[in-house]
Amino acid sequence: MRATGVGSMPGDDFRGVVRFVVDELSLPFLPELPARGDGAGMVGRAVALLDGLGADLQPAGWRLTDRAGLDQRRARSLLSHDLDVLEEETQGLEGDLKIQVTGPWTLVAAMERPRGDRVLSDHGARREVAQSLASGVAAHVDEVRRRVPGASIVVQVDEPGLRAVLDGQIPTASGIGRHRRVHDPDADASLREVTTAVRAAGARPVVHSCSADVPVTLLSGAGFEAISFDLGLVRRAQYDTYAAVLEAGVDLWPGATAEDPTALRRTIDRFFGDLGFGEDAWFPRAVLSTSCGLAGESPADARAVLRRGAEATRL
Repeated sequence: MRATGVGSMPGDDFRGVVRFVVDELSLPFLPELPARGDGAGMVGRAVALLDGLGADLQPAGWRLTDRAGLDQRRARSLLSHDLDVLEEETQGLEGDLKIQVTGPWTLVAAMERPRGDRVLSDHGARREVAQSLASGVAAHVDEVRRRVPGASIVVQVDEPGLRAVLDGQIPTASGIGRHRRVHDPDADASLREVTTAVRAAGARPVVHSCSADVPVTLLSGAGFEAISFDLGLVRRAQYDTYAAVLEAGVDLWPGATAEDPTALRRTIDRFFGDLGFGEDAWFPRAVLSTSCGLAGESPADARAVLRRGAEATRL
């Protein structure tokens, strides 16, 4: 079992965080530090990757535009700078390296169309965003591989908003109504755009959601090779579903934290034992992560959380 983090971290010392995750974690990752501005958060990072689609930052958030706006160009410049730092701090790195990107459904639920309201409301626009994102992620994988040639790239697709999209819980621009729910075949199509592009680029697609009732069957069917989730939100009634996808070859990455690494390790052991799997079956495939990002913690607390996770995997 290895240890990693979801992706977001506090503060603005990007180089220091990169150095920390490379030194401390068995699965290091390219961090996101949203405190540095809108272009550094999960949505801003995804906007920076869009291929052929313009966007700019408005009072209500990111909005699609005819051409790249100043804020999108700044987000791209910041990402390029971060990759420079990553390259410098990972000299000689071999093994897996994780990068994160906002998934297509969380992205269209967060972004607006040129004339307002969410991209989610427009079938054509959301399909275009998914295709643009998939192309941009593939190019991003190629760039990271060029800069860190010894790494095997893992792409974590963040979909914290997927459950709300499926349940029709995303509010309209007025805040009065809700957008229509998206059915599983439509959700699968956009997710598959991304997983197919990631695989074609030679990387491994995994997905993370810190919401309750993660649609694990949908996600495994869309081509993700691992599912990262908040273990504290998994209900006993869902255990059979988690066991089925694990048995089908999809790895499970439980997210959990505790003040004591021993207690944390016992929680993970108990979960997989309750699924009906012995340690030999799950231990080599599991990755321990945090439940969600750590941007809301202090820098010292965030690092302590990750260290405890790393220690739990070594017990």
